[in-house]
Amino acid sequence: MKKLTVFTPTYNRAYCLSKCYESLKEQTSKEFVWLIIDDGSTDDTKAWVNAWILENQIQIRYYKQENMGMHGAHNTAYELIDTELNVCIDSDDYMPVDAVEKIISFWHKYGNDDVSGIIALDAYTNGCIIGSKLPEQLKTSTLFNLYYKYGVIGDKKLVYRTELVKKYPYPLFKDERYVGLAYKYYKLDEQYEMLLMNEVLCFVEYLPDGSSMNMLKQYRKNPKGFAFYRIELMKLSFTNILFKFRQAVHYVSSSLISRNKRFIKESPYKVITALAVPFGILLYCYIMKNTETA
Repeated sequence: MKKLTVFTPTYNRAYCLSKCYESLKEQTSKEFVWLIIDDGSTDDTKAWVNAWILENQIQIRYYKQENMGMHGAHNTAYELIDTELNVCIDSDDYMPVDAVEKIISFWHKYGNDDVSGIIALDAYTNGCIIGSKLPEQLKTSTLFNLYYKYGVIGDKKLVYRTELVKKYPYPLFKDERYVGLAYKYYKLDEQYEMLLMNEVLCFVEYLPDGSSMNMLKQYRKNPKGFAFYRIELMKLSFTNILFKFRQAVHYVSSSLISRNKRFIKESPYKVITALAVPFGILLYCYIMKNTETA
């Protein structure tokens, strides 16, 4: 069995998915499976993938489902993956030709049952690192501490042990298509640190139709998913009062959008949530005003 699954959730991205395929086809190590989760595409994604399967250049698994959003596609991927490690490469991104080789080599050298995986770097297509590099003095860290203790910024590439990411599936809410993916990552942070690898594993292009570029609209369209995410962040055992308060502000805002009158009663931190109400109302007004045409 191969060591790594590269999985790609995709929705109507046939026009750019080939760049990802070409980068995988050129990998110096073929010890991986490419798992494509087609999240209800209506374009010719399936035809393209079938043609690539016939080329037989790399091992490809293709699964099509009804549209459930990014988190739903991740749920399906984690159910299907059977390799020890996995990494998500989005449909508009691609990997350096030696990325798979670096992952497997690094894991063979340093991987163990006390860590949940590897944190590495993302870069723009021009080669510039997104945000900052990882602290050179650290060998391991939680993802949360990297951002909130050590001041690391920017998206990072996460390689996880598959047996662990099968835990904490993302909930699905009727008529909604978004739950923050970091929910799962921070839950794993409560039990494990991750190995740090200052190597670029992915080149990223933020396209206009991507979720990163449409976050306010996502916020308005998926209030239950956002409220769930903020509740879970409030519940994290390693966070301080100020962090919980910021999450409560967002929780209040999302609850107002979803017209949930029971939000204080349902909050894990009722006093903090009550104090956050005025700020949550302001955030709610800002979101509603700036997404009027959504």
